[in-house]
Amino acid sequence: MRETDAELEHLQRLIDASHAGGTSHLREIISGDHVMDARAVVAALDGMRVLSLATVTAAGEPRVSAVDGHFLHGAWTFGTDGRAAKARHIAARSAVSAAHVDGERIGVFCHGRAVRLTQDSATWDETIAHWSSHYGSDPTSWGDDVRMYRIEPHWLVGYRGA
Repeated sequence: MRETDAELEHLQRLIDASHAGGTSHLREIISGDHVMDARAVVAALDGMRVLSLATVTAAGEPRVSAVDGHFLHGAWTFGTDGRAAKARHIAARSAVSAAHVDGERIGVFCHGRAVRLTQDSATWDETIAHWSSHYGSDPTSWGDDVRMYRIEPHWLVGYRGA
């Protein structure tokens, strides 16, 4: 777990507000023992998790694709090639939704804004070090225009199955 106490508290406030502001349908499904708190979310998302990432076209149509997701300091990080449609979508419209679902075991869902990370970003070095450690190579070396992102969530909930 890389999250500080302050990051866990922030994530817990986000989860609580997201759950409270969710529809009655969501609160009926994600209730009681099915609600994941911040510590449970962080523990469940250790390592690489496949994310279904939704972006939006210029026509306002949703597009979903899969990316490798790494949950670091209370937020998803992911990468893609600059030639990918998702990179164009994010450059024009940063709103994204992401979900990691593992059968009926867990589901973590978030909405937010994808922020492109650069060498000037405060989290760049740690993000690249984490990815490099996981994959055995620097992800920015995988192509001519590899782009790394962090999702700044404004809504996030986690579901834990029985």
